[in-house]
Amino acid sequence: MVCAVSATLGVAACGSTSSSDEQKIKIGIKFDQPGLGFKKSGTYEGFDVDVARYIANQLGYTDAQIEFKEAPSKQREAMLQNGDVDMILASYSITDERKKAVDFAGPYFIAGQDLMVRKDETGINGPEDLNGKRLCSVTGSTSAKVVKEKFAKEVQLMEQPGYAECATALLSGIVDAVTTDDIILAGLAAASRGKLRVIGKPFTQEPYGVGIKKDADSKEFATKINDAIEDMIKSGEWERAIEKNTEGTDYKPDSKYNPPTPNEGE
Repeated sequence: MVCAVSATLGVAACGSTSSSDEQKIKIGIKFDQPGLGFKKSGTYEGFDVDVARYIANQLGYTDAQIEFKEAPSKQREAMLQNGDVDMILASYSITDERKKAVDFAGPYFIAGQDLMVRKDETGINGPEDLNGKRLCSVTGSTSAKVVKEKFAKEVQLMEQPGYAECATALLSGIVDAVTTDDIILAGLAAASRGKLRVIGKPFTQEPYGVGIKKDADSKEFATKINDAIEDMIKSGEWERAIEKNTEGTDYKPDSKYNPPTPNEGE
């Protein structure tokens, strides 16, 4: 019985859901982040997607039983609390504030804030080089503010609705650099076909976790997810997923922190 299996795995798939829902695991991802979570012609690709599939498979679900749902940043906690999804992998940094509302497993990756510039840019080698330059980030993000407060007080900030728009502004010369987590930038650089590059000097640490609902079963569920992540790392699939989703960018995760030790939530 699928419902019994789901209960064993710690997935809240039982109760008032229909029988068809009981056979699925619902996973929240981003739909608009190339290299991490991206919806393309009805299919899903990216590092978050690859990790999510691996975890689901280890929990006993086939790819056909995975239902991906869009998880915008502002809606992630509510989606878990309402039971709309069983887990979220959407560049979801583990923070003390978020842990008041939801639980986490992982981390499955330690990102770091970095910069992306045009391929032929030679004057920007780190955030301290941005005084007098134009820097793009997404509306509501704290990334650009970190640069302005800690590294370059005279940087000119520009906000866009999404990072794809920032990449377009960079390609057209409207801005001089884009800032956010390095692996997000690597995905955008890969999509630019060699026209953009990541500096490769991260200056923060952002542990990406698997968001799960805060309930009596969350500890057991987190342990199962962590075991799956550990297995993915040991098998080499974790590293292959990084390489595949950042192909052509020479991107390398910060080896000081990656691969991480997944022990959150246990």
